[in-house]
Amino acid sequence: MTTDLTTDAAIGMTPDVTSHPTLELTGLTRTYQKGQGRRTVLKGVDYSFRAGRMYAVVGPSGSGKTTLLSLASGLDSPTAGTVRFQGRDITRIGLTTYRNKHAATVFQSLNLLTYMTAVQNITSAMEITGVQGGRRRQRAVELLDLLGVEPAEHHRRTLQLSGGQQQRVAIARALACEVDILFADEPTGSLDHETAADIVEVFRRLAHDDGKCVIVVTHSREVADASDEVLQLKRGKLVPRTPRP
Repeated sequence: MTTDLTTDAAIGMTPDVTSHPTLELTGLTRTYQKGQGRRTVLKGVDYSFRAGRMYAVVGPSGSGKTTLLSLASGLDSPTAGTVRFQGRDITRIGLTTYRNKHAATVFQSLNLLTYMTAVQNITSAMEITGVQGGRRRQRAVELLDLLGVEPAEHHRRTLQLSGGQQQRVAIARALACEVDILFADEPTGSLDHETAADIVEVFRRLAHDDGKCVIVVTHSREVADASDEVLQLKRGKLVPRTPRP
């Protein structure tokens, strides 16, 4: 599949890759109550993520990858530490504003509304996040086209689409809200090799051509190999597995 995501229609804004980190994690700690005791999953994680790069976060099941994603995307709050977007604490921005305007997540379960069509899934997300209504439908169609969803499938209920097409709809839904950071939780886990390779290429283009900060939690070696940086969660710490170039 050849996907061109370099137009303003694809993302809705001109890429702005600066020298400043897009996302900063400082002293990020998350502790959960477990029975009579407590379990600390993340232990003072420090890391900076930049626009225009694709990151893979790897580690064994239970290491805290999804917890890290939830904290960085504003879906959960840390026990201690800070998440900053472009230098601002996301709690001061407001978690809802941060999620609606700056960061979007493609979930492992996709969370598509199966009774809605591909287009309706995207326009409903735009309505929730306050994207102006005049071009919602047109924008949804443009994104689906650019992500390789055939026109005949735009108006099918998502339950009738293949796994790969559903994944593309989920990515289009996230991008429709004109965010700066795209998080993805195991986005290729249920896809065949060829379809997974297509999805990985979409993420790479979003980072390299459109200046997005793309952070993918994955078990896939192919996703890791395609990323600019590979980070491993190890004993509650985020450790670079590949050096910064």
